[in-house]
Amino acid sequence: METRVAVVGIIVEKPQSAEKVNAVLHDYSEYIIGRMGIPYREKGISIISIAMDAPQDAISALSGKLGRIDGVGVKAAYAKNY
Repeated sequence: METRVAVVGIIVEKPQSAEKVNAVLHDYSEYIIGRMGIPYREKGISIISIAMDAPQDAISALSGKLGRIDGVGVKAAYAKNY
C-alpha cells in the first residue's frame, strides 16, 4: 500500500485529554517516525508534533480521532512526493 509522509500538529488545551491523546497515538504507533512534545506551562497547553509515514487513510483517521477529543486541536501537513 502506498504511504505518505506527514507531520501532524496537536495542541492539547485540557490536561485531562492527554491520556486519550496518548491512547490514540499508541494505536497508530506503527506509522509514527518520531514524536516531540512540548509542555507550554505559561499557557497551560501542550504542543505535540508527530512525524508519520502512513497510508493516507491512516493519517486522516488519526487526525479525525484526535480532533474529536474535547480540548484537542489537530492539523496535518503532507509532503508532496513521498
